[in-house]
Amino acid sequence: QLQLMESGGGLVQPGGSLRLSCAASGFTLDYYAIGWFRQAPGKQRELVAAISSGPTTNYAHFVKGRFTISRDNAKNMVYLQMNSLKPEDTAVYYCNALVDMGYGSTWHGWGPGTQVTVSS
Repeated sequence: QLQLMESGGGLVQPGGSLRLSCAASGFTLDYYAIGWFRQAPGKQRELVAAISSGPTTNYAHFVKGRFTISRDNAKNMVYLQMNSLKPEDTAVYYCNALVDMGYGSTWHGWGPGTQVTVSS
């Protein structure tokens, strides 16, 4: 069964960096587009970055130039390098896989996520 597990979150000062990892098991990551999402208290879950099997990348406007999504198919991993972190980046970060339903695509499901806290 398709499973994704996030790791790499933690406490970092404003302007600092973190690298999040998304490990896939039960399937080969190569054929899926993967998205990083985040959800902060009082806010809806929002898409941060996505990478296709291509691997084309897309970024939310509020992280473009600061965050980089990448994939290592040999390791069956997807990463989110986060630089120049701001307090408003504080959230639980999730990765998810885009699956083809035949009639369209949908995100597979949500795991526990990893907490990122940006604070002095």
